[in-house]
Amino acid sequence: MSMSTVEPGTRLAGRFRLEDRVHESGGATLWKALDEILARPVAVHTFTPDFPRVQEVVTAARLASRLTDPRLTQVFDAADEDGTAYVVSEWVSGDSLLDLLESGPVEPERGAALVAEAAEALAHAHAAGLTHLHLTPGRLVWTSGGTVKLLGLAVDAAILDLSSEEPAREDAEGLGRLLYAALTGHWPGDSDCGLPPAPLDDGKICTPRQVTAGVPGYLDAITCRALLQEPRRGQPPLATPADVADALAEVPRPAPAPVTTAPPALNLHTEAPDGLGSSTMPPRMPHPMTMVPPPRPQTGAASKILLTVIVLLVMAAVGVGAWTVGKNLGNTPRVTQSDVSQSPSPSRKPVTVKPVSATGFDPLGPDRAEKPEFAPLAIDGKPSTEWHTESYSSADLGRLKDGVGLILDMGKPVPVADVVVSLGNAGGATVQLKVGDAAELSSLKTVAEKKGASGSVTLTPEKATTGQYVLIWFTRLPPSGSQYRGTIYEVTVHSPGSA
Repeated sequence: MSMSTVEPGTRLAGRFRLEDRVHESGGATLWKALDEILARPVAVHTFTPDFPRVQEVVTAARLASRLTDPRLTQVFDAADEDGTAYVVSEWVSGDSLLDLLESGPVEPERGAALVAEAAEALAHAHAAGLTHLHLTPGRLVWTSGGTVKLLGLAVDAAILDLSSEEPAREDAEGLGRLLYAALTGHWPGDSDCGLPPAPLDDGKICTPRQVTAGVPGYLDAITCRALLQEPRRGQPPLATPADVADALAEVPRPAPAPVTTAPPALNLHTEAPDGLGSSTMPPRMPHPMTMVPPPRPQTGAASKILLTVIVLLVMAAVGVGAWTVGKNLGNTPRVTQSDVSQSPSPSRKPVTVKPVSATGFDPLGPDRAEKPEFAPLAIDGKPSTEWHTESYSSADLGRLKDGVGLILDMGKPVPVADVVVSLGNAGGATVQLKVGDAAELSSLKTVAEKKGASGSVTLTPEKATTGQYVLIWFTRLPPSGSQYRGTIYEVTVHSPGSA
């Protein structure tokens, strides 16, 4: 099949049916398509026969498909056979950074958190030898599932014929541009990405704090170190995505979305290049209900015989029922006090107990604290805020200590039924629940443990447990960029309720 015949309804590889043409430019066409085998929407790039970089695009897509970071667009298929070239990738729904900036800058730490996730994902890609080179607000998406997604790794550059002698520095500057856009609502790049250009002061780009009031000084400095490649606050320029990720490692991250079993909607935003609109697929029509015809009424002699039989059966049933009721009335069992006491009691519904305070807990540290300034965010009832540990060089805390954690003061001894902890998405954490009557590690007993933990975790003591202090204790940390860090978005303590 020649690419010149590609049109809506065309099937590629016998399974990907092209539905809507989203964008067409320079011999490359982006389609919204349907994977008919897995019944899911996908994004498909096709190319005209005279497109000059088909082989580069297919090769880039195949290399990108090997990466497993969930924050990078997943590539499902790429081929160039018999005059047909295409790339099939994940269809991403949600709001891009460009969408989020329609009404102005986003909250500084929220914008920084989105860029931090992109920086970590891009650092993984660079470690595998892949670059982006086309970082714009339309390529960074906050998905409808509550996660961050960076679109177009390697493939965008191949389609647009982009290259760089210093790709690490180019992508670091690109991350700086994204951070600048998030903090100011302006774009400090040469291309038109849909945002107003960054203002200039004597021919030099104004810093974020010069453009927008309320930008934290440390985010202003990180932006300049990446975007302008200048030292700030005694710190050197950020020359690689890993450098940017490390600099943003302390920014609170957005909470993971709850897992849902609902099927994905088909009217989603597109996996399209910048500035492209989205299109929707018509909803599927439900299957028509199969109607069973009612039985046809009997007529004539057969009808009379059937009616007589039914009357006799009803009379017999009434007689047997009356005899049974009378027999049971004469043999009604007596209900004794012992019978009542042995009946099961209604189950108790756990109640939520609000901690008086929370603090980061590091009994071996010089001040016995671990990021205490963020600790109240883990009990504020807001799943978008979080407490996190320091960043360590290995999952076992650099072999510097046995663990670190978040300790809650309940104000008085309370019975603990369970503790629900909302962790980050990265797996690999080992978390223990310790309870006691003093904020000392020796006084806190381990009553539950979860290994390989991520997302929402419920820690339930095996036996009745009471104490004033509740400690969520990390003995092993999950990966965070090029280092390791524990994160807690929210903690909820439950006590056994009354009947």
